[in-house]
Amino acid sequence: MDSRIRQIMSRYFGYQDFKTGQQEIIDHILQSRDTLGVLPTGGGKSLCYQLPALAFPGLTLVISPLIALMKDQVDALNDQGIAASFINSSLPPGELSYRLQQAAQNKYKLLYIAPERLDSSDFIDMISNLSISLIAIDEAHCVSQWGHDFRPSYLNIGNWINAMPYRPVITAFTATATAQVRDDIVALLGLENPGVFVNSFDRPNLYFSIAKGVDRTRFIKNYLKERTEQSGIIYAATRKEVDLLSEQLQAQGYNVGKYHAGLSDEVRKQNQEDFIYDRIQVMVATNAFGLGIDKSNVRFVIHHNMPRHLEAYYQEAGRAGRDGQDAHCILLFHASDIQIQKYLIEQSGFFADKKDMEYAKLQEMIDYCHTTRCLRKYILEYFGETDVPEYCHNCVNCEKHEQKDMTVEAQKIFSCILRMNQSYGSNLVASVLKGSQQKRVLELRFDRLSTYGIMSEYTAPQIVELINLLTAEDYLMVSGGQYPVVKLRKKALPILRSEEKLILRLPKMPEKASEESALFPSLRMLRQQIALAQNIPPYVVFSDKTLQEMCMYLPVNQEDMLNINGVGQVKFERYGEAFLSLIRQYKEDDASFIESQPVSTTKKTLGKKKSAKTEKQPKDMKIPSHILTWQEHKNGKSLREISQERKLGILTIETHLIRAYQEGYTVDWDEFITPEERQQIAAVALQIGTDKLRPIKDALPESISYFAIKIALST
Repeated sequence: MDSRIRQIMSRYFGYQDFKTGQQEIIDHILQSRDTLGVLPTGGGKSLCYQLPALAFPGLTLVISPLIALMKDQVDALNDQGIAASFINSSLPPGELSYRLQQAAQNKYKLLYIAPERLDSSDFIDMISNLSISLIAIDEAHCVSQWGHDFRPSYLNIGNWINAMPYRPVITAFTATATAQVRDDIVALLGLENPGVFVNSFDRPNLYFSIAKGVDRTRFIKNYLKERTEQSGIIYAATRKEVDLLSEQLQAQGYNVGKYHAGLSDEVRKQNQEDFIYDRIQVMVATNAFGLGIDKSNVRFVIHHNMPRHLEAYYQEAGRAGRDGQDAHCILLFHASDIQIQKYLIEQSGFFADKKDMEYAKLQEMIDYCHTTRCLRKYILEYFGETDVPEYCHNCVNCEKHEQKDMTVEAQKIFSCILRMNQSYGSNLVASVLKGSQQKRVLELRFDRLSTYGIMSEYTAPQIVELINLLTAEDYLMVSGGQYPVVKLRKKALPILRSEEKLILRLPKMPEKASEESALFPSLRMLRQQIALAQNIPPYVVFSDKTLQEMCMYLPVNQEDMLNINGVGQVKFERYGEAFLSLIRQYKEDDASFIESQPVSTTKKTLGKKKSAKTEKQPKDMKIPSHILTWQEHKNGKSLREISQERKLGILTIETHLIRAYQEGYTVDWDEFITPEERQQIAAVALQIGTDKLRPIKDALPESISYFAIKIALST
């Protein structure tokens, strides 16, 4: 690159050095050769065509789908002393004609247009006399139907270029494109013998993490408490969720704006500008927000829901940390996200091949949520990078996992899948391994299999999680479609035959705390106080095993506590904060904690005989009511029969069953809700939100009960 180009870069853009990959791309364009550049978000794509635009004679035409980005970039260029303008639907006809006249008189070096402009033969005639030396097509992945953001208007670009009397240099740029999408870009835009430059997709400053099954709203509120001055984006799946979450955060005093297609153009524009200029701290938005927004100081991006594609996720997450400083990318995953995405695929109207591709991409996204491998490695390999290090040391999986031998557990799962003829989904496989008495297991005679009940020490959800993990690690495959089937991959066979061991990276297991530590008896005393106050047996609050796990893992927040065996959402809401407070105090200062506790709770009393008052359990220890309901249902009784026998309302019985399931007990929900009803409920919930059941019920057929709605939203 000659000194003149560097002088231009220094004078107009103030840069002395190039970012990785920029110089090679610019050199190629300056040789008047077609070019495809794939650079990650924040990698400096704009300079790759703006700098050559100043070196070439005539006009550079930039095709961009983003009206907001056009204005921002044109304003920035004009501020740098570069003559630029844009043409889009926001301009009145008189202004449009004026700007085209200015372009014809060589008053601009860059002119931005939207791809939809090329749908108009009149517009094509108007620009046919412009002296165009370079065409830059931004967000070029939009031309591919296999991409995550296909736009039909992009398909006209190639035809228009081919019809031009004089062919300028053609360049295309995108941040996320798989090999298949890159091939589409070259073919559909008609790039001639192009140089294809694919930079590393790695963003080393981004910390990736996944939180599964947490209370999303509470998680976000707690996260923001620690970052009151930081700028961030929270993506939600629906307008309703955006509205509700933004209102809740505003009520907590956070400086929050919102953005979705249901707002007026004026409101969206104002909120976007307020965010860009730091007048609001956090933007809660659908995926309609952010494409091309050049805000460098976004410190975090939280996904309230799982996106359908890794391309979309990485592009949206990549809006954090564009200044190169540390930033967090957090995905809040719930299993219900999968059903919503499947519903959207089914309702999309895609042709069969496209639908299969969408299901395959969805499975890649699901696997990302369950993998225990390095999250950065998973993403980079998805985009085709090779020789990626095993550990990045900047994601949750690298920091909080350790090696564990899972050979026996995997063999049990593989064997069960084979004995079920590889014809069923993960939930039914888990039910068989658990030893469930649910009707479908018995009807299919799976209770006679040798693998029936061989993982009874696990809950069904835990087994499903293991199956998901083995799928994410490529030992299992899940067939596409609405009703996926779990099958073995060849990689599983050596494990099954004991020819190889399976070592997986699982969450770290802290060293087991002794029951003779200061914490365990203190937890027991707290449990005793709660039990006496409520006149219930202490074990109903939490079992000894649960208290022991609290000592082992030392949870300090809701997310950690909900991972403790025996702590469900309901129990956390009743007792969780009291136990967390005690554990936090213990972690802050072990010595002062011991001194602050009553003598009876410290090591000083260990080994001595406990008083009957503190150790003797009531003689009439009762099984929790919801577990009694579950046991009766497991024994074959209908909910109506249980209601009559126990003299409890049917609504109470239904609530018992859902609560038991959430605490890890197996329930065959197929008895109460069909897959089609789940889809219908998911569709309505997607449109109107889940904060109230009545609007959902009113929008559904009368045959769908409130109980079915609760099941769909809770399981």
